[in-house]
Amino acid sequence: MSVFDKIESEVRSYCRSWPVVFDTAVGSRISDTDGRSYLDFFAGAGALNYGHNNPVLKNAVIEYLLRDGVTHSLDMHTVAKRDFLETFAEVVLAPRELDYKVMFPGPAGANAVEAALKLARKVTGRQSIINFTNAFHGMTLGALSVTGNSLKRGGAGIPLVHATPMPFDNYLDGQTPDFLLFERLLQDSGSGLNEPAAVIVETVQGEGGINVARVEWLRALSELCQRHGILLIFDDVQMGCGRTGPFFSFEAAGIKPDIVCLSKSIGGFGLPLGLTLLRPELDIWEPGEHNGTFRGVNPAFVAATEAIRTYWTDDTLEKSTLAKGEQVGRALAELAQAYPGLQARGRGLARGLRFESGELAGQVCRAAFERGLLMETAGPDGEVAKVMPPLTVSDAELEEGLVVIAAAVQATVGGRR
Repeated sequence: MSVFDKIESEVRSYCRSWPVVFDTAVGSRISDTDGRSYLDFFAGAGALNYGHNNPVLKNAVIEYLLRDGVTHSLDMHTVAKRDFLETFAEVVLAPRELDYKVMFPGPAGANAVEAALKLARKVTGRQSIINFTNAFHGMTLGALSVTGNSLKRGGAGIPLVHATPMPFDNYLDGQTPDFLLFERLLQDSGSGLNEPAAVIVETVQGEGGINVARVEWLRALSELCQRHGILLIFDDVQMGCGRTGPFFSFEAAGIKPDIVCLSKSIGGFGLPLGLTLLRPELDIWEPGEHNGTFRGVNPAFVAATEAIRTYWTDDTLEKSTLAKGEQVGRALAELAQAYPGLQARGRGLARGLRFESGELAGQVCRAAFERGLLMETAGPDGEVAKVMPPLTVSDAELEEGLVVIAAAVQATVGGRR
């Protein structure tokens, strides 16, 4: 029995899909203790957009540590935080004409979401939040209340209240006009819907199955919120930092949300960092009203600053991500055409292949692992094989991975036709 089986909790999950002991990782590859190299199309669930041990970011962090730079600082002022805020404002916010205050709520996406929900309720004086079917926003109680997955919700052990789900884009297969139910409930004094403080939404539902919202749907949602005085929160934890092409996934819709949640790849190097961005007039916090011990992980500030300077001062990475995303989309569409019952979906380098069951999708991911490729499943029943390589993946690596996916599908589904 390994130490993992003997000591670690049964709650562990990813290691069950990839039952090896990993040791080293560079770029788009991760190697186990036997020296076998795997192509990583998982990318830390979106936390490694710039790849494993990115040398530019690594050197910046090492130099900072070697000079005895502050590592832990709560919300005290540090050089590393100052450099990050200045760079983030200059390179990310200003060119997009986004006037946001930056809040450091804690090290994870769930922290960013919890802060957003708490602030929306504080600002509006209302309690109810509108979320969407198949959404995922985190595993803490507030974030779980606006998450759709029944298994994850069930783990709370208490009622999850003050949140009302609405149909995500195309949830009803285009059979009803967008927001027909939502708008009707808001307008009808007899509907029983509590007046919402905010709506929280993902542009692409990653854990929910790579469900893509049309830009028209997102614009209509923004307009609905404005008409009814509801704050609009975009959860860009997994789809931000360039995963869909632009730095923010909502840029294509031309929207300026009231609040934005960031984490995962904003830490640059896979280091923990969470941000809640908010319009200045919403910044009504009392000092210390929301806090946390690990708001100031300075090596994450250093890596984040270097990542922004390296990859976001021009549109090279954005164009590359869009082009590679189209390549993946074409390859998955060809598989869907060749094998009835499959469906390709996604945007940028957040792509998925939907199967008729979670069992099939899981078998495909296992077959890919046997061939040296890491992929995970997503969706309410795990029915989507998720393709999320680092944005820095090379053309050769991308092609190699697509060949493996095709072979895994053939090995799993081919004999069933």
